[in-house]
Amino acid sequence: MSLRELIARLIEERRTSPPPLDAAEEPEVRLAIYDSPVAEPQVISLRGDDFQAFVGELAARTYAVSRERGGRVPYVVIREIVENLIHAYFRNATVTVLDDGNTIRISDQGPGITDKHRALQPGFSTATAEMRRVIRGVGSGLAVAREQMSFLGGTLTLEDNLDRGTVVTLSVQREAPRAPVAAEGPARPRPAVTPRQKKVLLLIAELGAAGPTTIAKELDISHSTAYRELQALQALTLVNGKGQGKRTLTEEGIAYLDEVFKS
Repeated sequence: MSLRELIARLIEERRTSPPPLDAAEEPEVRLAIYDSPVAEPQVISLRGDDFQAFVGELAARTYAVSRERGGRVPYVVIREIVENLIHAYFRNATVTVLDDGNTIRISDQGPGITDKHRALQPGFSTATAEMRRVIRGVGSGLAVAREQMSFLGGTLTLEDNLDRGTVVTLSVQREAPRAPVAAEGPARPRPAVTPRQKKVLLLIAELGAAGPTTIAKELDISHSTAYRELQALQALTLVNGKGQGKRTLTEEGIAYLDEVFKS
């Protein structure tokens, strides 16, 4: 099913607002890049009619623009928020990159979010049956993204747009400049992570936190193997314990996944 067809079915399913766009029109998101607060932004128009490909391109382009300017917002967080634009049917969606890439604002003019407090808690979702064809729709996206931002000392905020719709702002502090080192050694190598351990990291990034039982079930491996993989990743400082046997990504884990997506 194309993205246009999906949006048409979502409109038919809800019938709660005027159609967000002509059903025959290809969805568009504008990427606005500010190199200076007093200069006009560079604007890139992105279009697509395959949900996964379109979301992947938009997230990757946003991440690349942010990183080029020294930004630290993780790819996995950007992807989570961009996916959520399906709730707004991508209506007049804009992604804005500010503050040398350290602030990313995703706005739309969709139905909006009535209860923003609960929207940031796991388990609360407005995803319909049609939306679940392309997203998980279990109410984890915003909660996971906020938790991962907190690892970096950053924030995720939800606000109403001016007329209608929602604005999500991802913000982290700029990295402090490092003092030059006279005899700096070789760059720290990327941790030696096996393909299965990489899948474990991606699963934890998707769920926000996971323990051996969940990992064993999702990856079809034994409980003892899942436990060993988590122990190995914790030894590499890529995950950390959260209680009840669950692990979450550390800042190093988030950075590692960002390097994987970037390479």
